[in-house]
Order: sequence, then C-alpha cells, then structure tokens
Amino acid sequence: MALTTTQARELLNKLPKTDLGFFPTPLHKLEKLSEQLDIELYIKRDDFTGSNLFGGNKTRKLEYLIGKAKAEGCDHVFTYGAVQSNHAMQTIWAASKNGIKPVVYLAAIVPIDENDIKANLLLDRIFDAEIHIIDPLEGESFMDTENRSFKMGEEHIKRLEAEGHKCMNIPIGGADETGSLGYVDGITELFEQADALDVEFDYFYHATGSGGTMAGMMAGRNLLGRKTVIRSISAMEIGRSYAKHAASLSNGALELMGIPSGEPLVKAEDFEPDDNYYAPGYEMPNEATTKAIKLLAKTEGILVDPVYSGKAFSALLDHVKTGKIEKGSKVVFVHTGGATVFFAEKEILGEVF
Repeated sequence: MALTTTQARELLNKLPKTDLGFFPTPLHKLEKLSEQLDIELYIKRDDFTGSNLFGGNKTRKLEYLIGKAKAEGCDHVFTYGAVQSNHAMQTIWAASKNGIKPVVYLAAIVPIDENDIKANLLLDRIFDAEIHIIDPLEGESFMDTENRSFKMGEEHIKRLEAEGHKCMNIPIGGADETGSLGYVDGITELFEQADALDVEFDYFYHATGSGGTMAGMMAGRNLLGRKTVIRSISAMEIGRSYAKHAASLSNGALELMGIPSGEPLVKAEDFEPDDNYYAPGYEMPNEATTKAIKLLAKTEGILVDPVYSGKAFSALLDHVKTGKIEKGSKVVFVHTGGATVFFAEKEILGEVF
C-alpha cells in the first residue's frame, strides 16, 4: 500500500486534533555547510512549531493528544520527564491553552535550586502547572526515578477520578499511538515540501528519545511508499526492545488512521536507531556535541541543543566524515527544538562558551 500525501492528509484530518502550531514549518538549504561537507544539506525547522515561543517536535504530537483529551472531556492532563523536559513544558502550555489542568511529575537529574529556577521549569510555573519534583534515591538510575514517578502519577489520577474528574495520562515524550500521529503528519508535510522542490532526499536525520517521533516518521514513510533512509540518533541508552516498541507505535498510529491491521506496514528492522553519540548520558554534554553546536551556530546562525538535536547533528557530521553519508547525498536534518536548555543549568549546557 502506498498513499499519496493528499490521501494521507485526508485520513489524518478525520482524527480529533487541536491547532497548536504554525505549519508547515520551514525547510531550507544550509548553503555554507553544504559546500563545506560536500553534500546537499537541508534543515526542517520543527523548532518553530508552536504559538508558544519555544516550539519543538512535541507540539505536533500534542495536537493529537490534546485533541483526544478534549474529545474525551478530560479536565486534567498528566505527563512526565526530567526537570528540564521539553515535552513536559510543551504539554503544560498546550493543556493550559485548551483549558485543561496540567500535572507533571519531573525527575531531578540535576539538583534544583529553588532560589534560581531556570529555563523549562520556569516556563512550567508561568504556565501554572501542578509540579511534582522527584529526587532520585541513592543508586537509582534516571529510568528508575521515572518509573517511580509514573506510579505516583497513576495513584494521583485514581484519586482525582474517584472525585469525578476525567484525566488523560500522557506517557513520557508523548510516545504512544496517538502522539505518534504527529510525525505521520510531520513527515507527510516534509514529503509535500520535497515534492514541491522536486528533490528526492537520501537521508533524514533526527534525535530520538522516547521513540514516538521516530515511530511516526517511519509509519508515514512506509505509508507513502518512500525510500528515504531515516536515521534516528538516540539521546539516551536504548534497550533491545526499542525498535520493536517503535514498530508497535507505528502500526498503532496507522490503525488509528484506518489502515487495515493485517500484515504490519512497519517492522522493527525498518529502524536504524543509533546510540553511539549520547555518552556520557542523558542530559550530559559531550565534546563532539559541543563542537557540532558551535559549527552550526557560526556557519548558519542556527542553535541546536546539547541534549537532543546537538547530539543528532554531531552524529550527522561524523557520518559524513566516515562515509556513512556519501558525498553528494541529499540530507535533511529535522530540528526538534530544545533552545530553552541554553538557559538551564551548567551541568546540562556543557562547554559551549
């Protein structure tokens, strides 16, 4: 099965959705870096998605997630992440904008100074979220702390629902079947722009964390019958089931669109997640990422963050250097946002100045 972009958009338009962003986001060529790297390098500006000043990839997911919450009559939305989570911040403003109370449980990877609240956490408070900071226990990993926060959130939801409230529980990163629709939509838009430019791209590069963006992009690519290779650069350690879980999200999103659920359109082996560039850890900077951030800033005047997009861009540069991206290739880097981190704690920012 291969749909046209028009047919895909018709199916997406039948689903509950609320308008949060300004679309399409720009797609433009990076002229200086293209010449320097001997490839045709474009950038998809999904850092420009939202009516909130600080956009990002989560806005696309939240159009469908908050649309569903409104359709179901929810008066509270819960979600999770690190204290400086882009997803949490965007969920908060999207919910508040639509008259839904946001509640977040945030893991404090970096210690919080209550006398100097910064970046996304500051925005979370301005947008009037109910915020619960979860400090890690001794010897506890980030995911251990997150799993503990999920249980706290579920218990909180039970209490509210017993009082008669209706709640939506959005997973970390908005990574479920509904959220993944955002990047079926996003990649449909990207192929519409490519067709308008009469360009067939060889590679799409993007940062991946919880996997919903990756899942939506692959679902859209396969649905449209395109051949562009999607390379997903992980901002954290990924497990053996990562690609399998992403395939499940992809096929679940397609089912929501009404695509028959016989032979799965997306399989685990379709994905190319690469976790060679996130070290030393999530929200921990590294030298290659710092160099990549500075290179893009000084050549094209564009900022990518050290947590997600910066690490993905450092991978792209390394893939050019090592020949994994061939000379003359047509490449799109999908900028997923995160600029607020430049105003966050030094431990996250690293040595960019």
